[in-house]
Amino acid sequence: MEDINLYTLLFLITAGFIAAFIDSVVGGGGLISIPALLFTGLPPSTALATNKLASSMGSLTSTLAFIKAGKINFKLVIKLFPLTIIGAILGAYVVHFVSSEILKPLILVLLIIVAIYTIVKKDWGKEAVYKGLNWKKATIFIFAIFAIGFYDGFLGPGTGSFLLFAFLMIGFDFVQAAGNAKILNFGSNIAALIIFLAMGSVNFSYGIPMGLAMIAGALIGTKFAIKKGASYVRLLFIFVTILLISKNVLTYFHII
Repeated sequence: MEDINLYTLLFLITAGFIAAFIDSVVGGGGLISIPALLFTGLPPSTALATNKLASSMGSLTSTLAFIKAGKINFKLVIKLFPLTIIGAILGAYVVHFVSSEILKPLILVLLIIVAIYTIVKKDWGKEAVYKGLNWKKATIFIFAIFAIGFYDGFLGPGTGSFLLFAFLMIGFDFVQAAGNAKILNFGSNIAALIIFLAMGSVNFSYGIPMGLAMIAGALIGTKFAIKKGASYVRLLFIFVTILLISKNVLTYFHII
């Protein structure tokens, strides 16, 4: 723990609230919270670790809100939960030996496909049509969830969007897909956080205030999404996906 001045505290609280409001439903909050932590002068590794602490607090809050609203399919996500944790731990381990740069072009292409597909299919995700999975679809879906968990530990940005998209693909509406995605994202966040804590990389003086702001942002954001329904979540999902694409393009070409 270390001292934190008032201006830095207010900055982190504001950034944390806005990040969690967005992240609570469709992911992408790291686009706001990680740059905010870097802006305070934290080293990149410490900023990433501290963000995991704060975002875990926010994702737990939104998960509980989705559970209370009955928007999570427990029968399915309980089976998938270990996959994201194992994938995230493996990804966090492998990144120490393989550069995360190798995945960035692929992630950019996937995000573009996700955005185009969601924009073109205007009625997609408005109503739930999920009736279960046959063995072939289940195998593909299980692999996808594990791969997304691995990606969260290996690189991270866009994990919530990829999870939400995966649940949309098997027939959930946008709100249910967001709820299912959030509980899995929480699992991968916790797994990565445990590793960062073991490495002593977390700055608690910055992470706890931001995390408390994220609790408030996640609570309000989740309730707003549940109240507004699938159309609102779809628009937010498209908006965040486009932001992720823009950020990845600028980073890939070393503009930022």
